Amino acid sequence: MARLRLTPQKREFFALFTKASANAREMARLLVEFVEHWPAARETLRDIRELEHEGDRLTYEVIRLLNQTFVTPLDRDDMYRLASVIDDICDHVDEAADDIDAYEMPSVPTLARRQADVIYRAVAHLHEAVEQLEGFGDTSRHLFALRELEDEGDRIEREAIAELFRSRTDPLTIIRCKDIHEQLEEALDACENAADVLEAILVKNR
Repeated sequence: MARLRLTPQKREFFALFTKASANAREMARLLVEFVEHWPAARETLRDIRELEHEGDRLTYEVIRLLNQTFVTPLDRDDMYRLASVIDDICDHVDEAADDIDAYEMPSVPTLARRQADVIYRAVAHLHEAVEQLEGFGDTSRHLFALRELEDEGDRIEREAIAELFRSRTDPLTIIRCKDIHEQLEEALDACENAADVLEAILVKNR
């Protein structure tokens, strides 16, 4: 049985959160590359999946460290929630890429490519904010920008769905494209959830 650590493992926790957000950012960057160059970039899916597994590993490391640490630098539940919501981003990015591959899309819709770009920019802002967590720094600029991007993503998804149903595309293609747009929106929603959790932690600890 692992021994409980009686002193706060501050740096270890913050290092893990920073690694997790950086991993999510790299996944989002690869998603942009994947959708921009699909189907030639099919091999990129393997890299996305590997990073998704790395995200799972980092989440497990946070939970393991929480279970081994008696005194944590932040509220235990808050730390678990932050690790979980960052992992959610990775899951949705992976699922969106996997859907494109599984559906054997001949091309990725332009608006889906725009969604992927918005996701990358949102995750980049999230990572910058997570880097400020250890010193409880000012993250307001990054979190505000992230929420603006989430609003932009909502508008793009609504436009994409409306365009699908106005088109004369066959029903099966409409269903597949709708799934992809919705999965991309889920990734962006997960970014906003992470921003909410991070902001709550900062407010509580300042």
